[in-house]
Parts: sequence; structure tokens; C-alpha cells
Amino acid sequence: MQMQTIILILIPILGLLGLAVMWFKSAWVTRQPSGDANMVELAGYIAEGAMAFLKAEWKILAYFVVAASALLAWSGTLVPTSSPVIAISFIIGAVFSATAGYFGMNIATQANVRTTHAARTSLKDALRVAFTGGTVMGLGVAGLAVLGLGTLFIIFYNVFVVSQGGTVNGAQMEKAIEVLAGFSLGAESIALFARVGGGIYTKAADVGADLVGKVEAGIPEDDVRNPATIADNVGDNVGDVAGMGADLFGSYVATILATMVLGREITVTDQFGGLSPMLLPMLIAGLGIIFSIIGCSMVRIADDNGDVQKALNMGNWTSVIITTIACFFLVKWMLPESMTLRGHTFSSMGVFWAILVGSVVGALMSLVTEFYTAMGKRPVKSIVQQSDTGAATNIIGGLSVGMESTLFPTLILASGIYLSHHFAGLYGVAIAASGMMATTAMQLAIDAFGPIADNAGGIAEMSGLPKEVRARTDILDAVGNTTAATGKGFAIASAALTALALFAAFVGLAGIDSIDIYKANVLAGLFVGGMIPFIFSSLAIAAVGRAAMEMVTEVRRQFRDIPGIMEYKAKPEYDKCVAISTQASLKEMMLPGGIALITPVVVGFAFGPEVLGGLLAGVTVSGVLMGMFQNNAGGAWDNAKKSFEAGVEINGKMQYKGSDAHKASVTGDTVGDPFKDTSGPSMNILIKLMSIVALIIAPHISVKGHAGHGAKHSLVPTTRVETVVSQAQMQVPNHVVVRQMGR
Repeated sequence: MQMQTIILILIPILGLLGLAVMWFKSAWVTRQPSGDANMVELAGYIAEGAMAFLKAEWKILAYFVVAASALLAWSGTLVPTSSPVIAISFIIGAVFSATAGYFGMNIATQANVRTTHAARTSLKDALRVAFTGGTVMGLGVAGLAVLGLGTLFIIFYNVFVVSQGGTVNGAQMEKAIEVLAGFSLGAESIALFARVGGGIYTKAADVGADLVGKVEAGIPEDDVRNPATIADNVGDNVGDVAGMGADLFGSYVATILATMVLGREITVTDQFGGLSPMLLPMLIAGLGIIFSIIGCSMVRIADDNGDVQKALNMGNWTSVIITTIACFFLVKWMLPESMTLRGHTFSSMGVFWAILVGSVVGALMSLVTEFYTAMGKRPVKSIVQQSDTGAATNIIGGLSVGMESTLFPTLILASGIYLSHHFAGLYGVAIAASGMMATTAMQLAIDAFGPIADNAGGIAEMSGLPKEVRARTDILDAVGNTTAATGKGFAIASAALTALALFAAFVGLAGIDSIDIYKANVLAGLFVGGMIPFIFSSLAIAAVGRAAMEMVTEVRRQFRDIPGIMEYKAKPEYDKCVAISTQASLKEMMLPGGIALITPVVVGFAFGPEVLGGLLAGVTVSGVLMGMFQNNAGGAWDNAKKSFEAGVEINGKMQYKGSDAHKASVTGDTVGDPFKDTSGPSMNILIKLMSIVALIIAPHISVKGHAGHGAKHSLVPTTRVETVVSQAQMQVPNHVVVRQMGR
């Protein structure tokens, strides 16, 4: 059996292994006790609402998938380097992305009440249940991504690329890669709608519950008397779990794909049939699942005095360090000593240094984000101090922190791009992102445990459990807020590197040599691209505002028209608030999603590939900065509010929940909610989705030419010519196949 065949088979097996461990962890969670009948009833409301939303969302997205796949199938017949089969891979990507979200939400709605019950015993037990639930989410996403990409590559490689004589056809390889791009397009499309729709849902409920419940009625967060509290807890699952799962699934797939697209252009002599640059990112991802499992097993604390954040960091750093060490041996084994991509020659060690740069960039981005969003740090403390003079100064402080927080991450990201390119060219930029995303299972486990802990605290509050139970869940929730923010910083960094790699792949497929911003039409495209993240954010935030207004009106109506709610004598109409969030999110998610999908198509076909390149550059830069700003500002506002709940000193006086300063911080938190959970996290999907759409239409706009619209010359189909040199002619060992590729 040839070495490349062994690796091709190993990759989906690693994905299956991740799914097997996921099933084992899921079974363990479901075996844990779920508490008394009241807790089970409340958890049932949350699970029922979450599944109702997911089914309604899937119904709408099914129409979109059918229409989009039909369009892709038709477009696949128009140029030689495309195939109608892209429609099938698009559908598979969409289904896998939705399934990843379902896995996470299903376990989260079971783990939340079990975490609450475990918190009655100890913080240690509560952390174990909540984090195991997050681990299920992480392994489900990573396992599905590796299994899907690995299996599809095996199928399409053998269908399109390997002829009956066993030789490799370069033009057909392009076709196989485009079909895989369809898988990524399906994943990212569903991710965008899931993230935006889920974000609108959760923040409409959260803002409505906070403004009427905490500020006007003066009742605690997640109080059972608040009609919006069930919708708020449902939102944690559909937005922060299901939406996040689909988001990270799409990001994971896009990162691997971008590296594979550039890897196929590299001319190499190796023992893998010339496929080593393409196989490497998939194998790194597969092994990353194993190392994430090891890291997850190390997340534990000894007792209630244990440091939860330290335990999570221990697991995270363990998985990252092991992955980086493994990449050294993997790169040395798989890649030849010298490779060339678009005139840039680099070595296997250069590829490893690029991977190391990616890991360092990811770690530094997480640390900087943690600094700007964690309780007790200077930025959050400054917002706390400014809350003493009212909501206006609180909001000013949060905006300032969010803007300041873009400085160091941007410099880190720029340095990472420069260094990874220095070591291994454009392939280095892409493989740096792949190395960074290798431990996605671990990153997502850390991220997903936060919403589970948040729900657990809500159930504890609604069930009237002792204060020490809520205190334990609040510890987990506060750490979860910080890890969620750092996860978003990590995601936006990987998105920037991935978008750059996809951008480079687009330039190659479109047949253009560069993007010349001295041309007026290209510069215009750059400005339009820079505007899109702003209008996208505006639509998402405005949608939250409209839905929140409707939610506030409904909650006020119930407090006014249903006597006995405040005295616990009447039960609020939770279903009315759930319906408001569901309807608003499903209606409002369509326009932002449509902008991301349609804009590259319109610009590409109307103005040509070079103008489209300018658009992508503008979207990437603007989107990355907007994502950093919104995620960090929202996270800082949230933990400033939580600081008051724990008690803070302002001007020598301790202030707690219920004080005027705390009410000001609640207002700031409601402003930050759509920032950090709706529009901010959507930025990384936006920039990658637009790049993937551009990549898929590249052969079509390349064929059309557009000589008068910014291209340097009339473009022709970018058919690749590949020569397979016989082993006898080259006089090389039997296991070596030499491929020469060129446009």
C-alpha cells in the first residue's frame, strides 16, 4: 500500500476516533443525576425552546441549501475546471455544520441542569460536568470536520484525479479542490446564518430580561418571575452553543481547505505522490483531536478553592505544546527539504517555524484578549470606576477599552503574517492558521463550557437553591465569560490568516498577478469592502434592538396584566417571550447573510477579479478590526457588571449588586451584548465566507476576462499542465513520484 493511501485512510479514522470519544463523554454526562423535579422541569423548558428554534431555523435553511445547491450544480457545467458534483459537497458541508451545532446544543441542554445539581456538592464536581459537556461539543465539531474533509478528499481524489493508469492529472486536481471548496461553502453558509440568527435570539432575550427584570423590577438575574428568563437561557444554547459550534466547524474546515488549495500548487518530490503539502494540514487537524483529548483530561481542580481559570489554561497549553512538538516531527517526515510556491522557495523547517509562529500568535491573542476582558484587570476595573458616575461614562469607558484592545492584537497578527510568510511564503501563512486551529476541539471545549455554566446558574436561581450553589456556578460563569472572549480573539486571528490564504488562492485561480490599488475601480472596491462589516454589524445590532424592544414591551405587559407574578402566585407566560426571540431571529438573519453571499458574486461578475480582490482586502482588514473591537468591548462590559455582583471598591466604598453604579454597568452590558454575541463573532465568518465565494466563482470570472474592468489582460481558463515523469527516466526510488506543475 502506498504511503499516501495510508495517510488518506488514517485522516477520517482520526475523525471517527474523536466522535467515538465524544459519544463516550456524552454518555457519561447523561448518567449524572439531574436534581429535583423542579430543576428537571425548568431544564425541560429550556431544551424544548432550543429544539423548537433549531427545527424552525433548519426548515428555512433547507430551502436555502436546495436553491444554492441547484445553482452550484448548474454553474459546475459552465467551465472545464468546475463540476456539478460541487452541489453534493455543498449539501454535505451544510448538513455537517448543522449537525455540529446540534451535537453541542443537545449535550448543553442536558449538562446544564446536571451542572446545577453537581454545584450543590462542590465546585470541583460542577466544573467536571460542565467541562465534559463542552468537551462533547469540541470533539463533535473537530471529529465531523476531519471525517468530512478526509472522506470527501479520498472520494474526489480517486474520482477526479487518479486515472485508470494510476497517474495524477493536474487539471482534474483543480476540479477536486473546487468540489472540496463547496463543502467549506456549505459549512460557512450555515455557520453565518446560525451565528447571526442565534446571536439575535439570545441577545434580544438577554437585553429584554436585563432591562425590565434587573433595572426596572429590581429582581435578580434569571429570576423565575421574569417572563424572559427562559428565552434568555434558551438563547445561551442556540447562540453561544449551536451557533458557535457551526461557526467553529466552518472556521476549521475553511482553514484546512485554504492550506490544501495553496499546497496543491507546490512542486515537490516526496514519498506521498507529491501530495504531502495537501495532506499535512488534514493530518495536523486529525492528530490535534488526539492532543485535545489529552488536554481535556487535565482540566480539573482539587476542591472549591481551586483556580478554574488555571485548570483550563493547563489543559489548553498542554494540548498546544504537544501539537507543536508533534508538528516538528510530522513536517520533517512528510515534506522534502526544498519546496517552491509562486517563485518563493522554502524548506521543511521553514514550514515548521511558520506553524510555531501560528501557535505563538494564537497564544498571544488569547492572552491579550484575556487582559482586556478579565475581572480584576486594568481595563475592566476602569469601566467599573467609570460606572460610579452613571451609564454614560460606563459606555464611554467600554468603547474606549474596545478600541484600545485592537492595538496589540493587530501588531501581533501583522507580525505573524510577516514572519510566517518569511519562513514559508503564502503556504506558511496558511499552515500557520492550520497549526493554530489544530487544537480546535480543546478551544471549543473551553468555550462551550461557559454557556453550560451560565444556564446552570440560571436554573439554580429559578429553582431557589441555596446561595452557595449560585456562588459556585457564578465562578464558572465568570471564567466562562473570559474564555469566551479569548476564544473569539483566537477565532478572529485564525480567520485573518485563513482569509489571506484564501485570498492568495483566489488570485491564483482567477489568473491575475496582483491587486493594484492605484486603479480607481480597485480602490473603489477596497472602500466598499471596508464598509461591509459596518453595515453587516449595523443590521445585526439593529435586529437585536428591535427584538429587544418587543421583548421589553411583552415583559412589561406581563408584569402589569398578570397579577401575582411578583409574589410568586402566578406563572409568567414564558412561551410568549420564546416566540418573540424565535420569530425575530429567523426573520432578521436573512439580510446580513444575503449580503455576505451575494456581494462577491455581483462584484466579481460585474467588475472582474481584480476589483473583487480589492473588495476582499477591504472586508478582511475592516472585519478583523471590527471583530476585535466588538468582542473585547462586550466582554469587558459584561465582566464589569459581574464585578459588582462580587463586590468592588470605588473611591474607598464597597459597591454591590443593586447600587446605582451596578445599574449603570447593567446598561453598559446590554449595549455590549449584541457586540460580543451577535455582530462581533460573525465577523470571522463574514470575511472567510466572502473569500470562499470568491474562490468558487474565480474560474468563472477568469474565463470571462474583464479586460476592461481592472484585469491586466484578457484572462483564459487556468488549466494546469502536469507531467508525470516515469520512474525509469528519473532513476529515483520506487516510492518517489515527481510532479511538475505550472499554469
